Amino acid sequence: MINELRISDLGVIAEATLELAPGFTAVTGETGAGKTMIVSGLGLLLGQRAARGIVRRDGAGTERTARVEGRFDRLPGPVRARVEDLGGALDEPDDDPELVLARTVGAAGRSRAYVGGAQVPVASLTTVSEELITIHGQSGQIRLALPDTQRDMLDRFGGDALRAILADYRATWQAWRTASAELDTLRARARERAREVDMLRHALDEIAAVDPTPGEDEELVAETTRLQAVDDLRVAAAKAALALNGDEVDFDTSPGAAALVGVARHALESIAEADAQAASLATRTRELVYQLNDLGADLAGYLDGLEADPARLEEITARRAALAGLHRKYGDTTDAVLAWATASRARLDELVGTDDRIGELAAEVGRLTARLSGLAAELTAARGTAARRLEEAVREELAALAMPNARLSVVVEPGEPGPWGAESIEFLFAANPGALPGPLGKVASGGELSRVRLALEVTVADSPDQTLVFDEVDSGVGGAVAVEIGRRLKRLAERSQVVVVTHLAQVAAFADRHFVVVKSDDGRITTSGVREVARADRAGELARMMAGIDATDTALAHAEELLAVAAEPASNGSLVARRSNR
Repeated sequence: MINELRISDLGVIAEATLELAPGFTAVTGETGAGKTMIVSGLGLLLGQRAARGIVRRDGAGTERTARVEGRFDRLPGPVRARVEDLGGALDEPDDDPELVLARTVGAAGRSRAYVGGAQVPVASLTTVSEELITIHGQSGQIRLALPDTQRDMLDRFGGDALRAILADYRATWQAWRTASAELDTLRARARERAREVDMLRHALDEIAAVDPTPGEDEELVAETTRLQAVDDLRVAAAKAALALNGDEVDFDTSPGAAALVGVARHALESIAEADAQAASLATRTRELVYQLNDLGADLAGYLDGLEADPARLEEITARRAALAGLHRKYGDTTDAVLAWATASRARLDELVGTDDRIGELAAEVGRLTARLSGLAAELTAARGTAARRLEEAVREELAALAMPNARLSVVVEPGEPGPWGAESIEFLFAANPGALPGPLGKVASGGELSRVRLALEVTVADSPDQTLVFDEVDSGVGGAVAVEIGRRLKRLAERSQVVVVTHLAQVAAFADRHFVVVKSDDGRITTSGVREVARADRAGELARMMAGIDATDTALAHAEELLAVAAEPASNGSLVARRSNR
């Protein structure tokens, strides 16, 4: 709930601070003083659009920046988690930490929002504040006529048992919808999948028929180059062999490098004993002779292997042509073709397994459909029971609000399953005996709608520690009806924090705390501030509200009487009884 509200430069309010508390708080003030700015400020914290011209100007016409700041405590767990997700921080993080929400609006309409000190989008501010504050104003009366609002009120009144069925239904509906969508997609793409399966199988068969091996294309290129150059290779190899091994026919004339190095070796060995340096040279020459002999043997073997092989060359050419056919379709190299084949086999297994998935999904959809049907029937029955109880509870509240003949009918009409159930919910209203009930938003007057809304809120109230703000809840009423409105707001404040903007003393008398929006005029500009009415001054303020600026003795006596009535314990315990029966 909110424990402090600060407003600056909003409308006619220059600076105001409301120290709020649990229970019932009334905000009053003369017409034009700016008491609706309290509601407007809270609306800004809820993410509502700032009205044009809402930012205050000073006497010189200088534009300012409006700011609204609310401090909240008794924070529910989801709100704390959301604040953390948004990067905000809680003040004094102990057993009951506090959260500061703020909104600024510039004269040009530029707006900034803050959650726990972190700047966030306005929509993010709304996700937090809507869990903490609910405003019931003219827009609330419009929403009351909406089917979604009426369904939500009925479900709230139905209590934990109904909400448990609804939660189960909602989860089952979402699972059914997800499975059905996947099943429909798979079935719609069956022909496309069949074409892809055929293409992949044909391609994999084609690759398997060629049966390439990793790096084969590069190996064949190297072998082709060697076979095509075999004559040149033989000439060069023979020339190298002659230079190394000498001419076998005319060895004396062309002994070769190996023989000549052998001569050098023998010459050095002959003087090795006489000179150490010669011995070292002889050793090196001996090693060179061994190397030349090995090289000569290897060269001879290489030359013997250089045979022209036209058949092999033709075979390689055909093999490379087969690989080139794969390269054109599946990859630039043999390795790329093999990688494509691996991925395609995995995709083929996935597509073939889709038929199994279709069967699984069909069975799952059937199971979920049956469960959804059963839950829908339970939900319809629970809502029907809750509807009858809600009608009776609201009838009692309306009777206390001087509408003894009014009746609210809650119609639960079966239909097709949807995300919120298999029925439509509609509130019908008739103010007088014999009148045919009609849609609440169309047949109820403004005053009637205000009382119906209050009766519903008092009856349905199920949000402990939430702040409920009422604006114009007493519109079109007065006298004894206003007293009953005040009494019911006080009862509602036993469970939730209630803030009411009112112009009726009969309503304000029931408040635990009373704030007055005070207007002042310096001849150039009108400004307003907020002051709390001390307990000793309550009667005087209520008398002023009833009689005008100068309270008369009669008005003062009436005010004292109102305060006495408000202090009496409520005699009607039906609200508590109804809650305990949920």
